Amino acid sequence: MRISRNEHTSRPWRIHELTPDFSVEDVWALPNTGAGPNEFPRYVEAMLAADFEHDASPVVSALFAIRWKLGGLFGWDDEREGTGERVATLRDRLPIDLGATAPAAPGDGSLTPLYLLEDEYAAEIANKTMHGVMHLSWVPDGQGAYRGQMAVLVKPNGAFGRAYMAAIKPFRYLLVYPALMRFLERTWVKELRPAA
Repeated sequence: MRISRNEHTSRPWRIHELTPDFSVEDVWALPNTGAGPNEFPRYVEAMLAADFEHDASPVVSALFAIRWKLGGLFGWDDEREGTGERVATLRDRLPIDLGATAPAAPGDGSLTPLYLLEDEYAAEIANKTMHGVMHLSWVPDGQGAYRGQMAVLVKPNGAFGRAYMAAIKPFRYLLVYPALMRFLERTWVKELRPAA
């Protein structure tokens, strides 16, 4: 379920220190229920191990295939457009305490992990269109349990990046995010939720 940006910006997440020049594009309450306070690292691990791009609906899988094909054709995903090349990695902005104390964090192949804490995970991606961050967090649900929350932060690459983000917005809201929420709920039930 999409929620207010304030649900992300009002909390004292460490990601705020790294992304003052990024915009909060989306914030979602993730579909897990009944989670305990210490389950976040397992939740992150299961989410990143799952293959949403290929296990989603055929329509969403086709959208990803088209996007990667176009990216290859137009050079959007060339290594020279990524972190450490066109843009500096956010790892360069990590405060000493966060860089020194954050455990090794998993990645999913397209995202580069920044850090993993007991209630917060961040990973980045950059290409010719934008520099983006996926931020996952663990928040009290108001009923004695915890739920996941996902924020997407972006820094478009000029006019082209802004036009690209505007062009894909309807696809994200109508197809990708609803499919992602269903996928994450199935992942939670299958991989993480304790047996009754």
